Amino acid sequence: MAVLFTLLTLSFSALAQDGNTSLLISWTSLLPPLITIVLALILREVITSLVVGVLVGTVLIWWNGGDGGWLTPILYVPMNISESLFDKDHLAVILFTLLIGATVSVVNGNGGMMALVKRISARAKSRRSVQLSTWMLGIAIFFDDYANTLVVGKTMRPLTDRYKVSREKLAYIVDSTAAPIAAIAFVTTWIGAEVGYVDDGLKEIVNRPMYLTNAYSIFLSSLQYAFYPILTILFMFMLIWKQRDFGPMLVAERKAISGEVSHHGSGKPAEVDTVPDDKEYLLNAILPIGVLLVGAVAGLIYTGLQTVSWNESVSFVGNLSSIISASDPYTALIWASFLSVSVAVVMTVVTEVHGLSTTIELALDGIKLMIPAIAILVLAWTLSAITSELETGRYLASLIGDGFSPSILPAVVFILSAVVAFSTGSSWGTMSIIYPIVLVTTWSICERAGLDAPVILSIFANTVSAVLAGAVLGDHCSPISDTTILSSMASECNHIDHVRTQLPYALTVGGVATVLGTLPAGFGVPWFVTFPLCLIALYLIVSYFGKRP
Repeated sequence: MAVLFTLLTLSFSALAQDGNTSLLISWTSLLPPLITIVLALILREVITSLVVGVLVGTVLIWWNGGDGGWLTPILYVPMNISESLFDKDHLAVILFTLLIGATVSVVNGNGGMMALVKRISARAKSRRSVQLSTWMLGIAIFFDDYANTLVVGKTMRPLTDRYKVSREKLAYIVDSTAAPIAAIAFVTTWIGAEVGYVDDGLKEIVNRPMYLTNAYSIFLSSLQYAFYPILTILFMFMLIWKQRDFGPMLVAERKAISGEVSHHGSGKPAEVDTVPDDKEYLLNAILPIGVLLVGAVAGLIYTGLQTVSWNESVSFVGNLSSIISASDPYTALIWASFLSVSVAVVMTVVTEVHGLSTTIELALDGIKLMIPAIAILVLAWTLSAITSELETGRYLASLIGDGFSPSILPAVVFILSAVVAFSTGSSWGTMSIIYPIVLVTTWSICERAGLDAPVILSIFANTVSAVLAGAVLGDHCSPISDTTILSSMASECNHIDHVRTQLPYALTVGGVATVLGTLPAGFGVPWFVTFPLCLIALYLIVSYFGKRP
């Protein structure tokens, strides 16, 4: 309580000092996310921290020009929450999450998940092979980070519990394969947003040259500089293959091996197998999960084709990328998850594992388990909306001036994007804020420096990638990130424990990516030199600092 009182006192002291001057585009816009993050890390309780952050942000907005007395901000808090709750896209994510929870609960209850776990465990004979299986499944479900997080976490948790892999390690693998792979794969729900944000930035450049007109080609060129997402995936493989960990994750793994898989109330023990062996049908798990994955891809293609047509003069991959970019991922995921839970219910009844009423109860139990995580999501969205109104991201982005060297600009943008994503908890929101600002700045700085077109294009592509990579890094480090929250939920891991154990790994990869990747690339060092250097550095870090649990 003393910490809470101190933080609130500092906030209102800032208000008193600023008087009635505008708080937009100023340092005070950092207070809501900063207070939330500090409180979450200290109190280890994220809902209270988010509520306080939302309250502080609402007070700041009110102080900047709102009407009414001191009670007005308090009354506006539930209004702000309701606006986030009833946002169309947010409702789609909530519905998708609830349906996934229902599907997993039914598949757990009908013995299908246990049959799948037994089949995987027949090949996974060790802690390492179980973690590798989780890692590979995370890469395989590349088309959407939400689907990736929920499916991988929920599917693999009973197996990782059995082999005494900590919930924190599972949450890390889930979280750090979801967004990185979705951000760089050619056909994902991220592509449309990424290319759209880049295109918005290009439109702000007056009289831009021809080599800066195609947003998708610039995005493809930027992948050679996508150091953080690629290195994160490979860093995880090193940790798993060498069976080494360090920092808080090492402590969590040692506790798991000693039998304390779920400590500090960080989750429930693995489900008890209550279905007779002769009714554990593998198809009861494979079919609903398969329908979810295939249905999601089919939904993406179908909704995309409502906007764009197949172009015979373009390659298959090019057409597919264009269609996915134009798709409606929320609609596709809702269709797929609804079909998935329907198939799970039908399969449970048809195979006579449970009756219809029991099966529906299982589905409702799964929905109930999602409620705490959804509460955190809604509060995180509310805080994100408040930081957007306070223009926190624009304030941070405004710190970039025209005095930077073109060569170091991508590294600066990478760090800035990470800070914005960490503060707002949204990688997509970060991209929408940063791209229009930094792309214009990058072009302006390069043009004034008199650089040749190939050099400008290289720095420009590096900067495009730096925004994306920094957004993913900040998202991984932030306790108010939606994908981080979903990873904790799917793995049934205490949320702050997940953030605390993942943070050193994310910062390690982020540091190597900056020093040996993004920065040298800005000076013209090619990717086939920078990537090996980064991998060697990460391997040495794992070998020297990592220890067997």
